[in-house]
Amino acid sequence: MPALRVIILWHQHQPFYKDLVTGEYRLPWVRLHALKDYYGMVKLLDEFPKVHQTFNLVPSLIAQIQDYVEGTARDPFLKVAAKPAKDLSADERRFALQYLFQANPVHMIGRYPRYQALWERFHGAGDSAERAEKYFQVQDFTDLQVLSQIAWFDEFFLEEPDIAALIKKGQGFSLEDQAFVIARQRALVGEVLPAHAAAAQQGRIEISTSPFYHPILPLVCDTNMGAVSTPGLPLPQNRFQHPEDAREQLRRGLELHQQVFGVQPVGVWPSEGSVSEEVLTIAQSLGVKWMATDEGVLGRSLGINFARDGDGRLPTANAEKLYTIHRFEKGATQMHLIFRDHTISDMVGFVYSGMPAQDAANHLIHNIKQAAQPVLSQGRDAVVSIILDGENAWEYYPRSGREFLRRFYDKLQTEAGIEAVTVSEAIARHRDFGKLNSLVPGSWIHANFNVWIGAPEDNRSWDYLYHARNFYAEAAGRASEEQGKLALEELFIAEGSDWNWWYGPEHHSANDREFDELYRKHLSNVYQALGAIAPDYLAQPISGAETRPQFTPQTSYIHPRITGDMVRYFEWMGAAVHTADHRAGAMHGKQFLVDCVHAGIDETHAYGRLDFVGQPPELDFDLVVNLESWAADAKRPRRALRADVRVEAGKISSWWVSAPEEDKPIATSEQPSEEIKIALLRNFEFKLPLAWLLAKPVASAAASAGGRATTPVATLLRLRFSLWQNRLPVDALPLEGWIELRLLSEEDLMAMAF
Repeated sequence: MPALRVIILWHQHQPFYKDLVTGEYRLPWVRLHALKDYYGMVKLLDEFPKVHQTFNLVPSLIAQIQDYVEGTARDPFLKVAAKPAKDLSADERRFALQYLFQANPVHMIGRYPRYQALWERFHGAGDSAERAEKYFQVQDFTDLQVLSQIAWFDEFFLEEPDIAALIKKGQGFSLEDQAFVIARQRALVGEVLPAHAAAAQQGRIEISTSPFYHPILPLVCDTNMGAVSTPGLPLPQNRFQHPEDAREQLRRGLELHQQVFGVQPVGVWPSEGSVSEEVLTIAQSLGVKWMATDEGVLGRSLGINFARDGDGRLPTANAEKLYTIHRFEKGATQMHLIFRDHTISDMVGFVYSGMPAQDAANHLIHNIKQAAQPVLSQGRDAVVSIILDGENAWEYYPRSGREFLRRFYDKLQTEAGIEAVTVSEAIARHRDFGKLNSLVPGSWIHANFNVWIGAPEDNRSWDYLYHARNFYAEAAGRASEEQGKLALEELFIAEGSDWNWWYGPEHHSANDREFDELYRKHLSNVYQALGAIAPDYLAQPISGAETRPQFTPQTSYIHPRITGDMVRYFEWMGAAVHTADHRAGAMHGKQFLVDCVHAGIDETHAYGRLDFVGQPPELDFDLVVNLESWAADAKRPRRALRADVRVEAGKISSWWVSAPEEDKPIATSEQPSEEIKIALLRNFEFKLPLAWLLAKPVASAAASAGGRATTPVATLLRLRFSLWQNRLPVDALPLEGWIELRLLSEEDLMAMAF
């Protein structure tokens, strides 16, 4: 009987937040995620001995965890959380208000009534630390300091009697309570690496590694790989080409793993799943036996589109290509490769958090079995690989997703015919390997590198890195060994992928400024370490030095959940983005209320999201969304719709969707349709069926012939948003014209992106 083997790889990673010159951590996420996720994810497997998994621990994360355990980490966020509230300076109080609420407001803040009440007070002041400070007394700050730390404690730690007693107390915490919570953190963080080591020694997990500071290896080898993966991609002015750095980053990662866990790792999750043939050759030379990336890279390498049918299944021939282990062989290079199931992995990351735990577990098991069935039915073993972050998803799940994971793991170890194995176990048991003799360079995001190179901000950061690297090559020989070592370390840190993750139009967070400053600080430290003055341009922000593009077209299908709150950038990645130019008209005192629109389609629906400047307006208002579908060369829209949304006291009171040629609305809040969703919390979001617009995506050839067809094919979707108060329009996006979406297949959208 053929076997269904399930590989689950959790990727544990945080950027390198430490400034090596000052020794200070610029952000606290290593400590907080070490408290919340890293320990619990591996400890949970004690309950499921038949479920074997792979954990990828990035070396720079390990190094930072060690720093905290040794007590040498200088963390200003921890310092503020630990200081008696009565002794906080005005700047420290504002710092606490700015950063100690940076947690999921539903599942982390909302879990503790006092924390929720404090957050609502801060939120009511417009999320402004300066305005909110006067509303917080000494006891308020103490309670905030305690609860903001407990909120990040792992579920296992929350069960400890002393911590459980604090949770029961709820508020009015004492200085002794505060001191206990702070002191306990170091011990709890200290359990992370030993828990992984013990599980690995028992054979229940495999620990893989990544290049030390998480660089995009193909781009470090050669930034021209960006244009190889995406022909026509704008490249930096200067070609960065240092395969020796890529090799050293990977060698160091393997070496630290050996030091910490006592064994040489055989597997690597390359940063962001980024691979190229050159990277495979480097990895093999260092003793690596397997690497992993995304199905998109496999699809591009084989010329296959892994598009699912309406039931989420692949054709048998494609399933046989994806649900196996491949062996890459070219010249002297040999490497086992596994390719993540993009759809199933993203369901864990973004969808199941919104479902009841048992339903989500049942759905996941069903999806795994359904995906593998075409292969199993041929009498062949199937390997389904689920690979995703092992940290970021869980704050969106109730109780850190533990109920969902328990129910899923229980099914994994009890369902007949399913084996939950490590990557190395899967390779050892597999017999019928796929063959690859060429590999298209790419990452797990759209099988290219466009997140990290191509946009003006990205390219500028590469140029700055190029100049710093060249300066090091020229000056290191004149410096002391210690100076040269520090400068090289700062260069390797700057080669990490995380800085460019936040540059460009794709991703933004509350910490954009900190990431930008820290990247430029690492580069400045290169010059300082070698006794030189950093170039003036490193004093100027990279992000925001140029305005965000006013319009970025859609590059791939999107499937966001419509909630109106807690926007996850992954769910809207690939959407068209129209950004307001707040400089225009600023001299005339215009009030800007709306900031940005994201819009896109998938096979069946249109999606839109309107972001406000800060919070939604306090006064009642109306939102109007106009949508039109157009056929090629048509002089009038094929179909027009208008969505009206009435907002009172910060909540949607009513909505309706209508067509100008029809007497009655198509759907209303009183008579809704299951096909439409509308939500407003921090932003406004909607989803409606393309069928209402008499539209559906078509292949580019069909679209170009649309004007000659008997029934014209809609090739374009146009939409715009406007905000009204007192029956007067007060803001709109776009101010003139429309946002336009091409009604194409996802493959054609990606092909037209550049």
